[in-house]
Amino acid sequence: MPPRHFLDIDRIDARTLRRIVDMGHAMKRAGKRVPAKLTPDGIESMVLMLIFEKPSTRTRVSFDVAMRQLGGQSLALNQADLQVGRGEPIADTAKVVSRYVDAIMIRANRHATLTEYAENATVPVINGLTDRTHPCQIIADIMTFEEVKGPIEGRRIAWSGDGNNVAASWIHAAAQFKFKLAIACPPQLNPGNEVLAWAKGVGAEILLTDDPHEAVTDADCVVTDTWVSMGQQSDAPRRKQLLGAYAVDEALMRSAAPGALFMHCLPAYRGLEVSAGVIDGPQSVVWDEAENRLHAQKAILAWCLGVD
Repeated sequence: MPPRHFLDIDRIDARTLRRIVDMGHAMKRAGKRVPAKLTPDGIESMVLMLIFEKPSTRTRVSFDVAMRQLGGQSLALNQADLQVGRGEPIADTAKVVSRYVDAIMIRANRHATLTEYAENATVPVINGLTDRTHPCQIIADIMTFEEVKGPIEGRRIAWSGDGNNVAASWIHAAAQFKFKLAIACPPQLNPGNEVLAWAKGVGAEILLTDDPHEAVTDADCVVTDTWVSMGQQSDAPRRKQLLGAYAVDEALMRSAAPGALFMHCLPAYRGLEVSAGVIDGPQSVVWDEAENRLHAQKAILAWCLGVD
């Protein structure tokens, strides 16, 4: 049987994704004591390998703690710890470490690195973030929305800012979980044509606009992200100029539905993509969202390691 990879939301069927989110809710309700029915067989002898080509706080800590709370162990390495950093082919590394560990999570600079690991590993590979997508974050975000607002199906989510990797995973999720997604970006920073074409092809309800107030109107949740991601520092002045009108402040939140939530995957930069009044205000659920990375990772790991 091929390994259960968690690579992207568009590559897993909607029923399985729903099951993973529901497992995340169950994991959170259970706390540190994971129910036996959600614990993979033989987890006490399993090891998760964490590979970080980019620095991380939430991804690193949540996956490490998640594996421990499930009853297994984890091993974290960065690029300098691996022979890949000295020229060994990724395919060779994937084949070798598959003989040692039971799953691999990678936070990669390039999406192609993730897919090469998955094509050559004989154990599950999990996308902890690439330049193209960030699916684990969206599982946590959907959990967070549903804790407060109930089922996400049929609701309206708004994105204001850079059409980046997180936005791409929101697009995938809109199709799979059947909610409406309105995205406001400057045209120069729109999501990629490939993901937009995919969304159109599967009938996802996506609105793409350059007007943040249009996107946010009547939204049940408003989401944004940092304007300058890792590796984009040289482009920071241009990005800040383009994105200035897309900051989520109190005025923009007033265009959303009453009681709309605010989400941000963090780290956040107050006074740039979001005002302090919004992220630290009563509509913000960013701390619950960050906590839910732990419970989402437990659910993703449990599914990858065999729990149905």
